Amino acid sequence: KFSKLYKLLKLGFQWSFFTAAFYFILQFFSRLTERFVYGVDVLVDTFWRIWTDVLDVLGIDASNLTHYFSPAAVANNPTRVLLLIGAVLLAYWFLSVFLGFFFSLLHMLFGHFFWIVRVALFALSCVYILQKYEGEPEHAVLPLCFVVAVYFMTGPVGFYWRRNSSNSLEEKIDHIDSQVRLLNIRLTRVIENMDRANDQ
Repeated sequence: KFSKLYKLLKLGFQWSFFTAAFYFILQFFSRLTERFVYGVDVLVDTFWRIWTDVLDVLGIDASNLTHYFSPAAVANNPTRVLLLIGAVLLAYWFLSVFLGFFFSLLHMLFGHFFWIVRVALFALSCVYILQKYEGEPEHAVLPLCFVVAVYFMTGPVGFYWRRNSSNSLEEKIDHIDSQVRLLNIRLTRVIENMDRANDQ
């Protein structure tokens, strides 16, 4: 009787210990994701302030950007629309240069283990977006699509286009054209073989 009671008490103690450890780990990761989301929010807020300052210098009201694309605003002041389009193109260029520099730096630092860093950044970005839009999942679709696009652009697809930077765009297009021709030749052979099999 005492040995059974001892085993039950021991089992209960182990179960409570594992439950407490699991709860502690869960709380730790919950606090860690909250701090991560807060840090990214501060970073995004800083970039947004810089962006609004640039737009203010150009004479564009950043709080009401959709106003500039209305037909009346385009008719009244087309130069502001051109300035806004120029600012958007400048932001796109700055973002692409920043992402290119950031990922090339990571590639240089981590070498063959760059894919682990890519997966970790992708997972952290998804955690941030899902935590940020926790109550409204329909608003998380566009940021998640952007993160997936960046993930694929920094992978093997983007590496193929950056691999031979000395090659011109025409050579890359010629290579794709030759691949399409080979695919067409193989497809016509398959269709001819199927026609022959149907005739017999």
